[in-house]
Amino acid sequence: MALTHAAAMRNAIADAVDAAINSGAGTAQLKLRDLAVDLVAFDLANPAFGAAVAGVITLQGVPIAAAAVASGDADNFQILDRDGTLLVSGSVTGPGGGGDIEVVNVSIASAQACSLDSLTWTAPS
Repeated sequence: MALTHAAAMRNAIADAVDAAINSGAGTAQLKLRDLAVDLVAFDLANPAFGAAVAGVITLQGVPIAAAAVASGDADNFQILDRDGTLLVSGSVTGPGGGGDIEVVNVSIASAQACSLDSLTWTAPS
C-alpha cells in the first residue's frame, strides 16, 4: 500500500514550507541558476505563498520582475529563506521538459529583464 496523507496533513506540510521560507530578517529569494552560477534572483513577498488549499501553496505578489546578473542556461533553481538559507531546490527546463520549474526559455542573458509569473508547491499526497 502506498503512503498517503490526509488533506489536513498536506495543508500543514505546505504551510510549514511557506513558514520556513518566510523566516528570518532579510528577503526570501528564488534563484534561477546555471550549475552553480546565479543567473537571476527574484525577491519574494512576505508571506511568499498563500495559505494551502488541497496541499498546494501559490506564490503571492506575482508577477515579480528582476534583471539577470549573468548569462547562461538555467538548469536548476533554489529557494532561500529571509536569512539566505537554502530550503528548496530542483531542476529547471523549458516547456514540456519535465523540470520542477518550467520556464519559457532557459537561455538567459546578463541584464535581461526577467519575470516570475506563477509558481505553486504541492505537498506529497
